[in-house]
Amino acid sequence: MSQSQSDESVRVLVVDDQELFRRGLTMLLSVEEGIDVVGEAGDGIEGTELAASAAPDVVLLDVRMPKRTGIEACKAIKEAVPSAKIIMLTVSDEEADLYEAVKSGAAGYLLKDSSIEEVAQAVRVVADGQSLISPSMAVKLIDEFKQMSKPEREHMPGLRLTERELEVLRLVATGKNNREIAKDLFISENTVKNHVRNILEKLQLHSRMEAVMYAVKEKLLDLP
Repeated sequence: MSQSQSDESVRVLVVDDQELFRRGLTMLLSVEEGIDVVGEAGDGIEGTELAASAAPDVVLLDVRMPKRTGIEACKAIKEAVPSAKIIMLTVSDEEADLYEAVKSGAAGYLLKDSSIEEVAQAVRVVADGQSLISPSMAVKLIDEFKQMSKPEREHMPGLRLTERELEVLRLVATGKNNREIAKDLFISENTVKNHVRNILEKLQLHSRMEAVMYAVKEKLLDLP
């Protein structure tokens, strides 16, 4: 499914080693309109295998799990099902692992004490191609990407972003969602989505955070 459409259910996989939490989340999400839970797993290895066979649109993935950590599972699931959007489940948004998860391709994170309405909304948001990154975390990630930025810049020939695409990318880098970006630039949400899709296609990247990481490395953003 390339574009999430309102008449198509978002296929969700829940991966968490706490059985009560996992079962409860599965049950609650199952009754949400437009969401179809296609499986649940209790560890990262089982979760990766299930993802490969069920091809979910969104994976809710616990950061801390036995056998294979959430970070390892995140990488493995992205390799097995590149189109899957991964939301990390965590008890704290201060965990260093979350940076690793986002850098490994996760679309963002969700606190475990979130309401079911927040979880369902998060699933719909990432299925729609947006990130679940708080502005404070976006700032930390950008700082980290700047540290990683090497002096020798690897240029990919022929990649040119328009001024408007650069504007959108700068706003994405601050943790803003499509609606906020649309408001800032006085354009429609649909136009923002098209710009983000074009940016990812031009840069041959899979997620908004990967685009930000690339932009920082290539010094495309006016960061202090």
